Amino acid sequence: MERRKINYNDKVHTFKRLYGVKPDTFNKMLSILQKEFAEMHKSGGKPPKLTAEDKLCVTLKYLRDYRTMDSIASEYNVCKGTICLSIQWVEDALVKDGTFALAGKRKLKRKSDTIEHIAADVTESPINRPKNNQKEYYSGKKNGIRSKPRS
Repeated sequence: MERRKINYNDKVHTFKRLYGVKPDTFNKMLSILQKEFAEMHKSGGKPPKLTAEDKLCVTLKYLRDYRTMDSIASEYNVCKGTICLSIQWVEDALVKDGTFALAGKRKLKRKSDTIEHIAADVTESPINRPKNNQKEYYSGKKNGIRSKPRS
């Protein structure tokens, strides 16, 4: 059986690695969002800080890399709230269109109603405590620890 060699210089492969979707899927999402964006901003007003393409890129980066909203916000020179609203807008617009569907809360809840296994982390972690030979210079009063009563 012959193994296919992956060409990492291929633009499609690089694009999919960065955003998690193929360029065709990205373009379909972008066309849906641009229609929604034009509908939302047809009456004029203050121009938005992020374009529809920027909002889609932000959402895909957030979902793909698990980056914090703060780090994405610093990259686009906007605040964290703008990133949060952009992600919500993209998700809502794509679900509203119906071409792309996200599993609803009810569907996810039905699948996870029964718990089969529970795993608990019960490893002990050492606590740094003062050694016995520190009594001369360690009173213990700073953090509420009292030494043995003197007789």
